Amino acid sequence: MCQNSFGSQELARGKFIAGVVSFTAAVFFLARPVFTMLRSGREMFAAALLLGLCATANADDVLFENVRIFDGKGAALSEPSNVLVRGNVIAEISTSPIEAEGAERIAGDGRTLIPGLIDAHWHAMLAAASPAEVMGDVSFASILAGEEATDTLMRGFTTVRDVGGPAFGLKRAIDQGIIPGPRIYPSGAMITVTSGHGDFRQFTDLPRRVGGPLTPMETSGGAMVVDSPDEVRLRAREQLMQGAVLIKLTAGGGVSSPFSPLDVTTFTEAELRAAVEIAENWGTYVAAHAFTTDATRKAIAAGVKCIEHGFLMDEATARLIAEKGIWLSLQPLPELMRTGLREGSVERAKAEEVWPGIGRTYELAKKYKIKTAWGTDVLFSRALARQQGAILASLTRWYTPAEALVMATGTNAELLALSGQRNPYPGKLGVVEEGALADLLLVEGNPLENMDLVADPGNNFKIIMKDGLIYKNTLAK
Repeated sequence: MCQNSFGSQELARGKFIAGVVSFTAAVFFLARPVFTMLRSGREMFAAALLLGLCATANADDVLFENVRIFDGKGAALSEPSNVLVRGNVIAEISTSPIEAEGAERIAGDGRTLIPGLIDAHWHAMLAAASPAEVMGDVSFASILAGEEATDTLMRGFTTVRDVGGPAFGLKRAIDQGIIPGPRIYPSGAMITVTSGHGDFRQFTDLPRRVGGPLTPMETSGGAMVVDSPDEVRLRAREQLMQGAVLIKLTAGGGVSSPFSPLDVTTFTEAELRAAVEIAENWGTYVAAHAFTTDATRKAIAAGVKCIEHGFLMDEATARLIAEKGIWLSLQPLPELMRTGLREGSVERAKAEEVWPGIGRTYELAKKYKIKTAWGTDVLFSRALARQQGAILASLTRWYTPAEALVMATGTNAELLALSGQRNPYPGKLGVVEEGALADLLLVEGNPLENMDLVADPGNNFKIIMKDGLIYKNTLAK
């Protein structure tokens, strides 16, 4: 049960609680029949508390006492320590008692305090909805995405880098306190070419006429089709206008797109350079989906700062990525993602080709000490979205638990910082240190010894704090 007490910032916190109640009314009245019996705001708020969807309303300090700290950088826990959160920032860390009169005190009892988790390859609008729902009924898809955003936060993921999808409105609702959810670093629509990865149009949408009407896929904001450098510039600028903090394009074929063979290099170098030029003009960067050696090398030559996937590239290209300091955003894609594709389908055949490259690419990343980010790339599956923490835990096939946790916290935060002045959340993320933003998880047990703890956040994450607000506190029961 969340504990709430109002202080000097009662109004600000109260607005957030009102937003939570509004979201509860909007979603749970629609989706959960039990809420049809609730007739008052008081009852609605009590229900929100029971569901763990409340934020602490305490305007004063929050003091974590007797915790062992994983700081998002090192490979060991601290000595028993105390951590003071003031507002939305970690104000003080000390092995000695901290004087904080009036603070909400949380007895850590030796539990582990870690930074909030970061998923560097997430699709907030596409994780739980089907392509037809996103393109055909945006209002339903938005409600579904709102519920999924809350679930994402309750899994301990306080920040996501959204690399494709119409997440701007969702981000705004979360930032304004209308619904609980993670911080979102959005790219907006995936920018693709005709028959490129991300082109989910049907043959009935052809022929495409430049300057002609947009298709449902494009009007929904899921993906935009470009077929010249000028169109690249236009669509990239549109995403930035809406609040994109990076540009995402698809430099080669992909698994989930039915008309995009894996071996095809989709963008010309001039088109890639156009995207990089616009991103740099805005002080940010381009992330490129690329599997093959050719697609990866063309993207790098054009100035792309981050390669997503790279599962079919050769060793020489991995070495080039390391030499040039390019980021490699990798995902330990689970088997269920492959086996969930229909046998005999084009998509399943492409998955069979990609999956053997996953482990090999992780080994190359380790061998050449490539700057490696971690993400999930869950698409169109609520069941897989619920496995977000388990997908992170699966990194222990190649890394120690400490290395995996560093990647999902401090390292991923470094990738987020590439957005420069487009960064929507100024401040330090992914670490537990004085002055950093207060995104914190209190874990039952030591995840540096047992990484599987993050796969069961419902039982093991006792407190979830984002931006200094407590969204879950099972210690208060």
